[in-house]
Amino acid sequence: MSFAAFLSLLPLLFLCNLPVSSGSWDPGKQRSAGPAIRSSDNTTLPLARMPNSSSSSSDECDIVMTLNATDRCNFVKNSADCTNEDGFINYLDLAFCLLPPNIIAFTVTLCLIWLLFLFVILGLTASKFFCPNLSAISTSLHLTHNVAGVTFLALGNGAPDIFSAIAAFSHPHTAGLAVGALFGAGIFVTTVVAGSVALVKPFPVASRPFLRDVIFYMVAVFWTFFMLYRKTTTLGEIFGYLGLYVVYVLTVIVSAYIYNRQKRSRNSVVQDIQEAREEYHSSDSSDDEVPLLSDGTIQDDYETEYGSLLPSYTTTAHILLSSLNPLDSRKWRRKPWSWRVFKVIKIPLEVLLLLCIPVVDPDKEDKNWRRPLNCLQLVTAPLVCVFTFQSGQYANYMIQGQFPLWLLILLMGLFLSAIVFFTTRNDCPPRYHPAFALLGFVVSAVLISATASEVVSLLHMLGVVWSLSNTVLGLTLLAWGNSIGDCFSDITLARQGYPRMAIAACFGGIIFNMVFGVGLGCLVQMLKTHSDVQFEVEGLLMWILAGSLGLSLVMSFITVPLNRFLMTRAYGVFLLVFYCAFLLIALLTEFGKFHMA
Repeated sequence: MSFAAFLSLLPLLFLCNLPVSSGSWDPGKQRSAGPAIRSSDNTTLPLARMPNSSSSSSDECDIVMTLNATDRCNFVKNSADCTNEDGFINYLDLAFCLLPPNIIAFTVTLCLIWLLFLFVILGLTASKFFCPNLSAISTSLHLTHNVAGVTFLALGNGAPDIFSAIAAFSHPHTAGLAVGALFGAGIFVTTVVAGSVALVKPFPVASRPFLRDVIFYMVAVFWTFFMLYRKTTTLGEIFGYLGLYVVYVLTVIVSAYIYNRQKRSRNSVVQDIQEAREEYHSSDSSDDEVPLLSDGTIQDDYETEYGSLLPSYTTTAHILLSSLNPLDSRKWRRKPWSWRVFKVIKIPLEVLLLLCIPVVDPDKEDKNWRRPLNCLQLVTAPLVCVFTFQSGQYANYMIQGQFPLWLLILLMGLFLSAIVFFTTRNDCPPRYHPAFALLGFVVSAVLISATASEVVSLLHMLGVVWSLSNTVLGLTLLAWGNSIGDCFSDITLARQGYPRMAIAACFGGIIFNMVFGVGLGCLVQMLKTHSDVQFEVEGLLMWILAGSLGLSLVMSFITVPLNRFLMTRAYGVFLLVFYCAFLLIALLTEFGKFHMA
């Protein structure tokens, strides 16, 4: 709840940059229209620029705040850069046309509340639907824990970051959001999250996995820095960049194989010594020895003793209603009031997601098979994909100009749902039930992608209103929103006595986010434009961001081994201070206090 309170207070910090009335606006305090530049299609665009800032952008929409309040709506409607192609809502049109210009502060506050709600959708869809279905897919494919952890689990944990980066790379003027978010999240996780884990529970890190993860992440960061320095990248470089993660996965597999082999050899030697000692000290077995019961036998006896005398039959309607109830009464009684309030807010959203996204749980006896709900999801899930994919561009698509696509999808869903309903039972999942995990994965991925596009569009509008660069918004709001869940989960793991697992999650996940966020974002942009990607580096701030992340990794690479791989509280405090110093320098640079020579 502290993150929500922080977002609600942000408008007060920027009231000095907002117009009070149409006649009190001072263009000199905002970005002024700078020299004209040439875009990729040979059209001339004014370069929006803060007078005392080193950051720049070729986004023409940035100069809207330099106009009178009465002229802003007309400018937004006629400017190509102010159109919204990848979102459901045109937030610039909402702020400057639909709502009165003299309540811009109230509009920003509403947008921040909506931004918080979008982050809740991202986190809930990823944690409750995307990750469980990925786990079920990896179980069906019989993948090892190491392979599943660095592939499917990493994709599940980093889905919001990756889809946000892909959405931001879809337009050149929002690419700074992606770079700022990925670099900002990297600094946040490796300093704030890792430092908080060390403060909660000092511990010795696993030396070889720590060095492996830090080295690969440094390579990914410096490779990204090199592409930003050249301001362009080619298709071959992107495939090599993505191949870096393949090398990382192979390294994890090989190192795990070597470690397990060494562990088995050591255990066999110890077992031989123990058997020799037992033979030397052995005596005749007594008659009063009692065989131990296995866990399965105890569980069977428990279920037999305390099971119901008569079999219980549950109706189909009761199964449907209970499946749509996301509230656990036992957990509700144990949780604090703050968790209950947040849960009440999330319940309507969870019910809607349960109606649309199937979830397969291989750990349950029935694999989470809910016959009436799964049949209903065969109808709703394809419709959700049609109405949300590419911001609903295919919702009104007509097949041969006569038959709507959504109606065809609805009829096919009803047909499949009827077949499944009349050929299955409530108490036994069908053999093809794992296919529902693939359906849930696709639907949750489409929803995460659509939500990420909304987040990027909304942050772009906030950048225009506040006269902030996309890089600052990426390294603050977008990075914090996507990483705050990881922060709380890793700190909880440390408190429960698993600090090594928490620190491994800190460094392992962000490698995947960096490589696939930048790599897939550039690859999608290349497929759209059929040309190399051109990066618009926003001056000194971008280099401070990349340099700070590289410096934090180098310090961890040197300091932790020198400290005998001990994560102490003193080092945790140092990491937190480092992040505060970085954030202060970044904000001072954005507001023009630092300049390039």
